[in-house]
Amino acid sequence: MRPRIKICCMASVEEARICAEMGVDLVGLVGPMPSGAGIITAEKCREISESAAAWITPVLLTSSETAEAIHSDVEDASVRAVQLVRHVDPGVHRALAMSLPQVRRFQVIHVEDGSALDLIDVYAGLADAFLLDSGKPSSHELGGTGRVHDWEISAEFVRRSPLPVFLAGGLKPENVAKAMNTVKPFGLDLCSGVRTPEDRLDPVKLRAFMDAVAAI
Repeated sequence: MRPRIKICCMASVEEARICAEMGVDLVGLVGPMPSGAGIITAEKCREISESAAAWITPVLLTSSETAEAIHSDVEDASVRAVQLVRHVDPGVHRALAMSLPQVRRFQVIHVEDGSALDLIDVYAGLADAFLLDSGKPSSHELGGTGRVHDWEISAEFVRRSPLPVFLAGGLKPENVAKAMNTVKPFGLDLCSGVRTPEDRLDPVKLRAFMDAVAAI
């Protein structure tokens, strides 16, 4: 069974349509963030989400830290899945499970060092999936870095995690086979690896990535 593919940083309805046509499973809509690539307005998130193909899942990325703010972000974007890019208080997940029971929650874990493994037990009974990324919260980096982190730590994370795990950070056609063989994640997430220097989705790069995944 091939990994689930999530392409982040959607900028338009057309980009989401291209992803759907190429067999992508999820698309990321970058909402409230302090910095990084692909940030769009709540109105644009809603437009993309509500026009997305029925078989593709739009996922809102938000750096909001309270359940109230995240709830508002989700409703404004009209999505049924949200990616929490901060290591939020576990109580935030509990509150969202009550107020938005139909919305799936992806908890980002920024793999700076082996301490990332300690967060498995913190969120395992609360989130629906983990997403391992290369941000540095201490430096206000919350994703979209295009950097590869230590895949050996990520591989151990996958072995220990009771939840599905998506791998992000510097993925591209040239390294996806090694990533899959090393980490063995449930899914893959990328942004810069399939975009042009002008920050547009590159269908040629996306097709190359999808073909590389299919060949694993």
